Amino acid sequence: MSDMDTINNSILRELQTNGRISNLELAEKVGLSPSACLRRVQELERTGVIQGYRAVVDRNAVGGGFLAYITVGLSQHTKAHQMAFEKAMQRAPEVRECHNVTGTIEYLLRVEVADLAAYKHFHTEVLGTVPQVSSITSYIVMGSPKDQRA
Repeated sequence: MSDMDTINNSILRELQTNGRISNLELAEKVGLSPSACLRRVQELERTGVIQGYRAVVDRNAVGGGFLAYITVGLSQHTKAHQMAFEKAMQRAPEVRECHNVTGTIEYLLRVEVADLAAYKHFHTEVLGTVPQVSSITSYIVMGSPKDQRA
């Protein structure tokens, strides 16, 4: 479905706000019959516009209350170094997001751990041992007044 009309955009906006909304309630909110709404949602899923549904979890409740964003520079700018670094980040459960970015660094990581001691362990014993890494800069999150990630 390449045609993203106002109804499809409304469906996506509602589902991003509440992925567990019933089809009946969703249909009412976007002004469709329940059957037409369900067909559109299924088509959005089939075509990959909707890639999945997730639970938003309270990090503190599951022992991941310490959040940091980390910029990482690589020692060499080769495909082999990138692939090796990305593989290492795939194996690190503390790394919740890994983005290859433009600018003066190569990667931006989102890391969740229990506390400062756990972060120090990750910084030193995990990230610090990856041979491709040449620079690490940490940004500790003190609060998140807006966070719309699903």
